[in-house]
Amino acid sequence: MSPQRALVTGGAGFLGSHLCDALFGEGWSVVVVDNLLTGRRANLDHLRNDSRFDFIEKDICEPFDVGHVDYVFHFASPASPVDYTIHGIPTLKVGSLGTFHALEVALKYGARYLVSSTSECYGDPLEHPQKETYWGNVNSIGPRSVYDEAKRFTEAVTMAYHRYHKVDTRIVRIFNTYGPRMQLNDGRVVPNFMKQALRGEDLTVYGDGSQTRSFCYVSDEIDGFMRLARSSEHLPVNIGNPNEFTILECAQHVLQVTGSKSKIAYEPLPQDDPKQRRPDITKARQLLGWEPKIDLETGLRMSLDYFRKAVAEEAANAR
Repeated sequence: MSPQRALVTGGAGFLGSHLCDALFGEGWSVVVVDNLLTGRRANLDHLRNDSRFDFIEKDICEPFDVGHVDYVFHFASPASPVDYTIHGIPTLKVGSLGTFHALEVALKYGARYLVSSTSECYGDPLEHPQKETYWGNVNSIGPRSVYDEAKRFTEAVTMAYHRYHKVDTRIVRIFNTYGPRMQLNDGRVVPNFMKQALRGEDLTVYGDGSQTRSFCYVSDEIDGFMRLARSSEHLPVNIGNPNEFTILECAQHVLQVTGSKSKIAYEPLPQDDPKQRRPDITKARQLLGWEPKIDLETGLRMSLDYFRKAVAEEAANAR
């Protein structure tokens, strides 16, 4: 992609901020629109003095216009169970109204468009591993539905704008991603375990820990996004790590990497929590020449300094 101007909604979040870094690395100018409901300005502090960077604090559930852009990356949404449980209505709004408004920007300026969807579109899957052609097993009225259905609707709106308005769209289905800039109280597996291990607390495992996840380090994930952004594929593409771990295995890796003596504490499994999660990335391999390079233990070691600092800062602020 040649140097141009990109809009990143939700760019102050974990993945959005790393995407901004990748775009800057390729010479793009970037404007971020984020209402900071779950994002943090600190994730973008290293960019604030760059003349190619603009930040607009705004809720994209209201119409907005940032001027001409060549690419729209729609990454605005609460993504962690903690966040979308608290902010259920805003999650539904940003997946619906926010998606319409982001697509309207792309339509107005003839911009290309990439939206972040999620493996949660597959729900508690009856197909394993999950291919993009699988329609999912989602409880549309359960406690997780505010996120799952928001993202499914996001995909529907995106494809409608492609079909009816000829917007040049792409859809990435993101599987479990981890790395620096995740919030400590994120509610997802890796930050939960890292926080508890570094504090010397018991690691909380829900159910018996046999449920599985596939963990992709953030730099691999962003590489997949950028490859998809350059492609001409309009249908969803899974970007995630196909190496599957039980939650207990993940806990053991965290204990090994941190050197913690923490024990395992078991809690009841939340309603509709997926029992299995593993992407089939055949399409990404064939279409984009992409597959992850960083294994779980290596990625955890690469994340360790960040989580140590975050835990220390939280402890200092609590005094």
